[in-house]
Amino acid sequence: MSKSFELSQFDSYKEDNRREVKKANGGLPNDMWETYSAYANTYGGVIILGVKELENKHWKTTGLKAEDKEKLLDNLWNLLHNPKKVNINLLSETDVEIYEVGEDIIIVIEVPMAKRSQKPVYINGDMFTGTYRRTNSGDYRCTRLQVKAMLRDQTENTVDMDVLDDAELSDLNSETIQGYRNRHRTLKAGHPFERLDDAEYLRSIGAAAISKEDKRLHPTAAGMLMFGEEFNIVRHFPEYFLDYREMLDPAIRWTDRLQSSSGEWSGNICDFYFRVYNKIIKDIKVPFKMVGGDRIDDTPVHKALREALANCLINTDFYGVRGVVIKKEPDKLILANPGYIRTGKQQMRIGGESDPRNKALMKMFNLINIGERAGSGVPNIFNVWADEGWVEPVIEEWFDPDRTVLSLEFKKASDKKQAIKTSDKKQANKTSENISKIRSYLLEQGASKTSDIAKFIGLSAARTRAIIAKMDDVEGTGANRSRTYRLKE
Repeated sequence: MSKSFELSQFDSYKEDNRREVKKANGGLPNDMWETYSAYANTYGGVIILGVKELENKHWKTTGLKAEDKEKLLDNLWNLLHNPKKVNINLLSETDVEIYEVGEDIIIVIEVPMAKRSQKPVYINGDMFTGTYRRTNSGDYRCTRLQVKAMLRDQTENTVDMDVLDDAELSDLNSETIQGYRNRHRTLKAGHPFERLDDAEYLRSIGAAAISKEDKRLHPTAAGMLMFGEEFNIVRHFPEYFLDYREMLDPAIRWTDRLQSSSGEWSGNICDFYFRVYNKIIKDIKVPFKMVGGDRIDDTPVHKALREALANCLINTDFYGVRGVVIKKEPDKLILANPGYIRTGKQQMRIGGESDPRNKALMKMFNLINIGERAGSGVPNIFNVWADEGWVEPVIEEWFDPDRTVLSLEFKKASDKKQAIKTSDKKQANKTSENISKIRSYLLEQGASKTSDIAKFIGLSAARTRAIIAKMDDVEGTGANRSRTYRLKE
């Protein structure tokens, strides 16, 4: 069993997104299975039977005894092997342990994160009503869109490999294709694909394939996304949307904006990538390097930004809502895409496991030296940021709708720490000043309500109560709206 539960830490634990307690005095609780599904479809966790959470968030055993163990475990294993209850059993005997806490027992069940091919893990025989996920606030039922996303991600062949039988190669943008081919030719002179005509070239890079229906060459989904016209792309991916927002002046909503739906350019991924990359590197304050007397403008930061942008696009669920959004702020870049993280957030951070949502798109980027196949791209970004002394990047994963967000700050970590210290110091000084004001007010006015004190010092009632709580020389009497405060005698 993992270290999600240690008996020695029992008194310090609280419920969170990886730990859930259940009383289980009347047998296995029905809502335990929602948590089983939620853990399996998220990052795993432990269900602890024979424990309740008190109002102060501490845990207390509920009186399960050794003689209750056999019945509970028999019921657990029977239901785990009953497809009408759960569609798949992820547990082995080593995932269930019994502990003694005083005179009681508790049963700790470690639910692992399901593999991509096993999701969705659902209960009660219905994947669309019985699939759950876990957040800090508890278990929630997945939407049909989220369930369908899990189903799409089950197979080894990613959806961008699908052949679009009702699309023609003429639906693709010839200028984008030629621009891509020129880059490929420049970077890899003499490549075997160089002499192919456009149709065979597109087939060779995964942008086109022979249809099983009519035995003719058609664009693949990846080919349409990479080289298509936006009005053709949305026929196949109705939620497709690419959005670059530049917000460098607080007085102006957008100092620059590029949208795939504008009709002013192709709107495809290839053109979006190069247009946006040139915009995000424009203000990067990284000095060039000299190698053998030659100026090298392509620094590790530039490479990391290429990786970040390509990674965002390659791992987008193009059936997901809200689209790809790249936001450039004065000292920050935020890259957000539809879709949860297939490898999990922790694995994405440490790297070593490549599982792109769109393998064909990845191949096309790799052919022009963009992106890493070994799953090392994101760790490299973190390493580059550390080498620059910048604030560590932040990876966020949102659900409902599924979304992955990478935030990159171009600020020195030491500057941010100093800013926090300065802010904390200012806050402490302000609090000390307000304490003096409250003390003077109570000395003059006597017992007073929070609302009156708050009005005097110019703060909200909630903030005023928080400050009063820190004052050892103030006492409160009464309850709710009639509560007043005065200086202790």
